[in-house]
Order: sequence, then C-alpha cells, then structure tokens
Amino acid sequence: MDITRMEALLRACATLLLLTTACLVRFDTQTSLIFPEYSRTATFRDMNALYVLVFMDVAVAGYNLVQLIIRGLLSSHMKPDMNGSYKHLAWISFLFDQAVVYMLFAANSACLTASLLAVRGEHDLFWMKLCNKFNRFCNQIGGALLCGYVAFFLMAMVSSLSAYGLFRHYSPKKYLVLK
Repeated sequence: MDITRMEALLRACATLLLLTTACLVRFDTQTSLIFPEYSRTATFRDMNALYVLVFMDVAVAGYNLVQLIIRGLLSSHMKPDMNGSYKHLAWISFLFDQAVVYMLFAANSACLTASLLAVRGEHDLFWMKLCNKFNRFCNQIGGALLCGYVAFFLMAMVSSLSAYGLFRHYSPKKYLVLK
C-alpha cells in the first residue's frame, strides 16, 4: 500500500472516530435525583472542556474531509511527471496537520483532566464527586475520551506521513536543497 492510500485510510478512520467522539459527548445526557424534590441533568455544557472538545472534533473532522477531497482531486488530475510541483501544498498540509494534532491533544487532555475531577472530586477545594450520581454519563464520556485519544494517535501518524511527504521533496545530501 502506498503512502497516499495509507494517509487517506488513516484520515478516514480518524474522521469516523472524531465524529463518534463528538456525537457521544454531544448527545450524552442523564437526569439524576439529587434531593427528593430536586433533579439535575448532566450534559456536555456543564464542563467547558467537553464543550470545546465537541467543536474541536467537528472542526478537525471537517478539516480531514477537506483534505481527503483535495487529495482525491489532485491525485485524479496529477500527471506522472508532476510529482514535485505541489511543494507549497505539502507545506500547508504539514503545518495544518501539526496544528491539528496539537489541538486535539490539548482538547482531549483538558477533557481528561476535567473528567478526573468529576470522578475523584477535590476534597481540599470542597468539590464533590459527580460520577457517583451520574454513572452512565461518566461512562459514556470515558468511552468518548478513549475514541478521542485513538483519533489523536491516528492523526499523529497522518502528521508523520505528511512530514515524510513534504521532506521527500528535498535532497538528502544538502540541507533544504531542491531536487
């Protein structure tokens, strides 16, 4: 399997996982009875990190779909002798892929930190545990975070393939000399 097909497959899998993560977090709600006459509904809007994760995952999935469409159009119109004429697109793709990977890692890590506070609480700050009252909600968020981290690792592999696709255009004998 060549590199472009591998990159397309990884992008498609990452897009599916990102959309799964966004849907799991966005549509997860649970209502629990706190006091005999007071009920509380837990949603993704209760934690800002989850709110950011939903929009970040949708944005990155959209970016991957745009990349898949652009790569598909370029590969269908590319002539055999035009292998090195898209260096500027390779640079743009590399820089955006790097930015996307870092943003995904930041969003998933912020959600993991906020979720750990919800699971364990913080006794010194008088923050109580929330997951003992909203078990199903917390379990579904945990599954979404697992999908998010798998998507992050897939995007990290896409980023490394993007780096390879960029730097193969340059000569290995002299630093940054065009072939």
